[in-house]
Parts: sequence; C-alpha cells; structure tokens
Amino acid sequence: MRTVVAFWRILCVLGMVAQGLWLIAFAMPRTDAAGWHAIMQRWAVQMLRCLGVEVRVTGEPHPGAVLMVANHVSWLDIPALHASSPRTRFVSKSAIAHWPLLGRLARAGGTLFIERERKRDALRVVHEVAAALKNHDAVAVFPEGTTGPGHQVLPFHANLLQAAITTGTVIQPIVLRYSEPGMPVSVAAQYIDDTTLVESVMKVCRARGVVVDVRFLAPEPAGELDRRALAEHLHGRVAAELRAVLQPG
Repeated sequence: MRTVVAFWRILCVLGMVAQGLWLIAFAMPRTDAAGWHAIMQRWAVQMLRCLGVEVRVTGEPHPGAVLMVANHVSWLDIPALHASSPRTRFVSKSAIAHWPLLGRLARAGGTLFIERERKRDALRVVHEVAAALKNHDAVAVFPEGTTGPGHQVLPFHANLLQAAITTGTVIQPIVLRYSEPGMPVSVAAQYIDDTTLVESVMKVCRARGVVVDVRFLAPEPAGELDRRALAEHLHGRVAAELRAVLQPG
C-alpha cells in the first residue's frame, strides 16, 4: 500500500512541477508582485499536500523589510516557508540554480544564489541581500550553511547577517521542525549525508503523517552587535525554541 501511495504522490509532484513551469511562463509575466506571491503560496501548499506534508504555523512573519534566519533541515524548508510567508526570497546554494526544472522555479521565486565554496562570493551576496532589504523585501537565510538532522541547530555562519546590520533591518528567527507519528523528529524529512534529491523525495513520499512546524519568533532589530555576536545570539534563540518544542514541559 505504501508503494501505491508513494507512486501516486510522485505523479502528483511531477504534475505540480509542470504546473509551476506553466505559471512561470504564462502567469508571472501578467501578474504583479502581490499576485505572484499569492500564486506561489497556493502552489507551495498544494505541492506539500501532494507530498503528504502538513504545515502548522505558529506566530506571524514580519510584514516589512526583514531578514529571516532559520535552521535548515531539508529542501522542504523552502516550500514550507513559501506556504507560510509567501513574499519571502531565499539565499540558496548555487547548485540549485542548475537543478532541472526546480532551478527555474527557484529563480522565478527571486532566489539569490551563493557559491559556498568561494568565501569571496559571500560579499557579493551580502550586497544583493542588502539591496533586497532596502527594497522592503523579506529574505530568508539558513546560516548553518548546510542541512542538519533536525535534533539540534548547527553553528551559525555570520557573513550574511551583515546585510541586516548595514541596512538596520529587523531580523526574525524561525524554527523549523519536522515530525512523524511517534517520532518528534522526522527521519523521512532529513536531507543529510549522501542522500540525493531523488532519494529524499522518495523517502518523503513513502512516509505517513509528516508535519512541518514553522515557528516565527518575535522579530528584533539588528542592534549594535557585530555579526559574530549577533550570530551567536540568534543561534541561541533558535536552539532554545527547538529544545522547548522537542522537550515540552
């Protein structure tokens, strides 16, 4: 039965990818920014439903210019945040830009790509993020720089936080937690080690009852901390909230 369900979900996902490409080609050129955000939100919600993933949201995204800082668990993080904060742009690794089909979807969503292997590329992306924030955009970054297993938060890299400091923009921490029935941390949602995207999609499609808990914490000004101190502070907030979620009471 799980094989049948997985097969049906894969067909549904392929249909959603095709729909996304159609929207990029025909709807996006005729739609203003607000309309496109609404379209992207509906598309992300439907995609997650096809995968069998339920989204539960706590708190609200900041309505103005904001740098969102989230822990990173899976490629599912991006549709989960699009579903709960549709105007959000992302900073993602440059390899995603070259993924078949999905790369076009990412570019259409305004994703900013960074070559993590090149330290100097971070400076270019900081300038791009700062420009987006000055334009009153919402930009989400994953300062761990890689995906983790979901039980804890990996150390935060500080470079991209400079964009919020330079522009005096509000920062909003976000906690992402995936669960399955009987498991406080979903194994199916993990995208770590040598797992390929296809393998990860198959794992999610075979799973039952995957829930992504998206928690928007209270925003705060970038303040007068330097970027390293700010990274430690934000890491502490995200890690403390994740611990509270995994160990209630």
